[in-house]
Amino acid sequence: MLSLYGKNEWLTVIAITLLLLISVMLLGLWYLSIPVLTFSMLVLWFFRDPERHVPPQRGIIVSPADGVISSIHRLEQFDPFGGPAICIRVFMNVFNIHVNRSPCHGSVSAIQHKDGLHKSTLNPSSMEHNESNMIVLVHPIRRHYVAAVRQVAGLLARTIVCSVREGQTLQRGMRIGMIKLGSTTELYVPEELRPELKVEKGQKVYGGITVLAVMPHQESPLDLPESTAVNTEAVEGVTL
Repeated sequence: MLSLYGKNEWLTVIAITLLLLISVMLLGLWYLSIPVLTFSMLVLWFFRDPERHVPPQRGIIVSPADGVISSIHRLEQFDPFGGPAICIRVFMNVFNIHVNRSPCHGSVSAIQHKDGLHKSTLNPSSMEHNESNMIVLVHPIRRHYVAAVRQVAGLLARTIVCSVREGQTLQRGMRIGMIKLGSTTELYVPEELRPELKVEKGQKVYGGITVLAVMPHQESPLDLPESTAVNTEAVEGVTL
């Protein structure tokens, strides 16, 4: 399945590919169809968006993106939470699936877009200066902070797609956007929730599948009452 976040791009690629194939066939240059098809398939492959089987366990936080854990560190003060937080940074290369997913159940309390540079995210200093988009989640009922996802643009990644809106309630593993052409996605968890980390630096992770942390409480602050319905409606005409 191809991601609807890249619909304009992959429709354009398909149209150009068909025109090129018709042209080379009319000119008798059929052998040129091989590189044309190869290139178009690589572009379409970038926008792949397979369905994911999100783990059902209570009190877990899953990865918001596919990629490799490039950093796990503590922040003494994370302004969106008003206190300390644990940051898990996931680096996505051009071969990874680039659709971002919600790490847990939560209600979007704020979306903060920041203009900036487009330096390589392999350089840690770029995290402070590159264009980014922060999605802050709170518990839908108790209203305390549960997580934040930060989409960071990179050297080639010039387009950040955010498909959620403030006030929307998300399910764990739900699609929330995309970063086109590789970059970094960061997950922030309030330290006061005492998350037990289940990953380490250098580990490969998969969005919506890999468990990054578990809450140790018997009644996890991430869980919803069983009778609570979660809104998974489409956003701005995009069916997710």
